[in-house]
Order: sequence, then C-alpha cells, then structure tokens
Amino acid sequence: MTAEQKREKVVLAYSGGLDTSVAIRWLQKKYDVDVIAVAINVGQPPSQDDIIARALRNGAVKAEYIDAKKEFVEEYIWPSLKANAMYQDVYPLSTAIARPLIVKKLIEVAHREGAKFIAHGCTAKGNDQVRFDVGIMSLDPEMKVIAPMREWVLTREKEIEYAKENNIEIIVKKESPFSVDENLWGRSCECGIIEDAWEEPPADAWGWTVAPHDAPDEAEYIEIGFEKGIPVSLDGKKMDGIKLITEVDKIARQHGVGRIDHVEDRLVGIKSRETYECPAATVLIAAHRSMEFMTLQKDVTSMKKRMEQRFSELAYEGLWFGLLRESISAFVDKTQENVTGTVRVKLYKGSIMVVGRKSPYSLYDEGLATYAEGDIYDHNAAVGFIYCWGLPNKTASRVHRKR
Repeated sequence: MTAEQKREKVVLAYSGGLDTSVAIRWLQKKYDVDVIAVAINVGQPPSQDDIIARALRNGAVKAEYIDAKKEFVEEYIWPSLKANAMYQDVYPLSTAIARPLIVKKLIEVAHREGAKFIAHGCTAKGNDQVRFDVGIMSLDPEMKVIAPMREWVLTREKEIEYAKENNIEIIVKKESPFSVDENLWGRSCECGIIEDAWEEPPADAWGWTVAPHDAPDEAEYIEIGFEKGIPVSLDGKKMDGIKLITEVDKIARQHGVGRIDHVEDRLVGIKSRETYECPAATVLIAAHRSMEFMTLQKDVTSMKKRMEQRFSELAYEGLWFGLLRESISAFVDKTQENVTGTVRVKLYKGSIMVVGRKSPYSLYDEGLATYAEGDIYDHNAAVGFIYCWGLPNKTASRVHRKR
C-alpha cells in the first residue's frame, strides 16, 4: 500500500470488554481499516487494568480515554431531572441518556481524526443500536456505522476462541448470567433468570442496593437544596453535580432505595423484563417533583406532565438530538425559573417519602390553607364560584332530562 493509499479509519466505542476487544481485530480483517478505540467514562466502575494500553496491544492504531462525567451531569442528567424523566413512569433512563453523549464524543473524535466510520458493540435486539445509529445520523448524516455484533453473531465461547486464535488479549471474568450497564445515574440488569417475568429477581441481580429487609431499622432524613430545578446542596452543603449525585446515591443504597423491576416496551417491538437500581435518581426526582408542586401553578404542572412523558419517550427511543426533544427542554427550562428551595426526604427500608419542603417562591399560603386562626380565605366567594363552575353540567342536565 502506498502512502497515497491510506487506510480508512474507524472510531470504535470501546469498553475494554470481550466484544469490543475482539471487534478491533475483526474490523481490521473484515473492512481493512485502522481502528481508533475510544473509551468514554460516564461514571461506570473503573477497569481493573489500563484498557487503553490493552487496546493498543490488541491492534488499535490509537486509543484514548475521555472523562465525560461532568458533561453527562450538566447536559444530560440535569435536563432529564428537570423533566422528571421516567420512561413509562418507571425507569429513570439511566442507560438511555448516556448514549447520546457517547455518540457526541465519538463524532468529535471521528471528525478530528478524519474517520469515515464509527463502530459500536450493540446487538440487533436492543434499544442501544437505535440510540447509537440514529444519534450518529442526527449529528453527521454522512458518517457510516459498523456494528460488529449485529453482523457477526457469535456466542461468548466462540468469541473467546476467536481471541485465542488471533492472539487477542482479553480479561475473561467469571461468567455472569446477566447483562449489566452502569453509570452515574443508575444500573440496569437483564438476561438470565430475569427473562422469566414470573420469577422474583435473585439476590445477585442486585449489585448496588442493600435488600430493603436488611436496611437499617432507623430512618434517615436528608435535605436537598434546589436552584432553578437543579440540585445544588445536600444537608446544607453546596456540592457540584457529580459529588451530590454520588453522595445521595451512597446514602440511598444503604436504605435499599431505588430498586425497580419492570417489563418495558422496547422500541424494536418486544417487551423486555429489566431490573434497575437508580438510588440517586429515585430520590432526586421525587424531591424535585415535590418542589415543583410547591412552586408551579396547577396549569403549568398539568401541561408539564404531558411534556415529561414525551421527553422520556424521545430519550428512550434515541431521538435526543431531535428538534422536538430540544423544544420540550426549552419549555421545561422556562418552568424551572422559580423551582428553588429545600426538600426534606425520609429514607426507610426501600421507601422514600418527602416529609418537608420550603421555598422563597412557594405558592403554598398557610393563611389560605388553614382551618384554624389566621384563615384569610373568602368563604363567601365559594357559592358564586361553584355556581359558575357547575353551570355547564346543570344546563346540560336540564336539557337531557326534558328529552
């Protein structure tokens, strides 16, 4: 090959695991390309070795590690929290909202390196393939996608055999029956016995949280401070987003908070049984929603609830970079201007309860709400209000009874 005939480059979303390790060699052989391995940290557990050095030893022409935790919190987690994003009112989208950030970083590296291809390790049955592919075409419609695991369907045993035959360095961990994904916002788990929707998830399906019945016998109270919808303090101490999420997560785990067992509708048309552990997300969304109820007018809360559902669907379905999601986020941001204050939360044996809230923008007026001394509500106005409110039904009833 002459200097003028340079090989094309492919940027590989690289985790250091079995699939992406063997994918380096497979991409080289199948497509005759130079592989640039990119590992992106969104809060997953650290690798037991230097995965970047291992990627280079396995044939990548270049490898880099990108710490994207701060960007993940500020541009993906906080917008989702402000939208109280819960897919099907259950799942806080921990895995789903990390994918568009990973895609964005892969695109940035591809543009910098002059690569025409991006590769990922998603399979043909999951949602992640959609999030990667659609995210890539949304940011760069000319970029081509290669999905080795979609093209090259192999069992774990066959992959290990391929690695041995091609002198690929892999770390083969004790085989788990589960497929797990982790980041700052939560942990997802599927496969194995979890696929039987009637069976209770076994103890080893839960990797973060204490079983609620083993949690402390004493409840714990924490106070979360919000500014314009974003959590900024824990128990009166100001913290950046990463620190705050990590600390709330640590406390909630100890009390067994954040376990989710859900049969969800995947975008590819199948129902999938998943378990999730989202301790910090569960606590912060509950606290945020409570602060909104105190500071937003009823019609805003009602409309926002509809927008939240659509936001969650768009994020889950890989349409983060679309105009509709961006427009909903703009609406949500406007609603958050006065969502400022402190929420007190009680954690006890897997449960979470908001037990107190205060805000300088509170619309809760004790003088209007009280039945005791200090009542300022105009009781005489009730009769006229009820007459006007019920007049359409009263009129309709008269007409219908005559007929």
